[in-house]
Amino acid sequence: MAKIQEKYKILGIDPGTNILGYAIMEVDGSQLKIVTFGVIKLKNEKDHQTKLKEIFLQLQEIVETYQPKHLAIEAPFYAKNPQSLLKLGRAQGVAIAAGITMGLDITEYMPKKIKMSVTGNGNASKEQVSSMLEQLLKVKITTEYLDATDALAVAYCHYNQGLGVALGGKKYNDWSSFITKNKERVSGGTK
Repeated sequence: MAKIQEKYKILGIDPGTNILGYAIMEVDGSQLKIVTFGVIKLKNEKDHQTKLKEIFLQLQEIVETYQPKHLAIEAPFYAKNPQSLLKLGRAQGVAIAAGITMGLDITEYMPKKIKMSVTGNGNASKEQVSSMLEQLLKVKITTEYLDATDALAVAYCHYNQGLGVALGGKKYNDWSSFITKNKERVSGGTK
């Protein structure tokens, strides 16, 4: 049986060029605790390069303050125009670079995977994700920025991806290997 991982923190990031959401979640065995979450406001920065610099510097400061081990980040997948997608990709890249520079393990998640992990529905709205996080984490989440709760959802998704293995669960490469090793759990299977 795998050893339960010691206490660690996850930095979740919802990248953006005007507002970037971040969240720090502490994992202690199967216990989760929200350490902090919020946004980095970048609207008033004079140009795109300055915004990127601020993302890099402020994320490094967050890492120094809270000492997370993992950085989980949402992958940009859609924008109304190619220029917006390019800017969003740059913001994501700078956030990843800040994490790499600080020695964090980096994982990227698609938005649908994050929503599915939190709500069970890959097409859930931001409001549904926030509401479900309140139920799952048993806290009242009050923030005017859904970017912050989106970052919390990214951290929660990352936690979910490793929980089975961290708690001694098994990994399967495909459906047939699951069936072979879990016949008693399959309807009509033999025990």
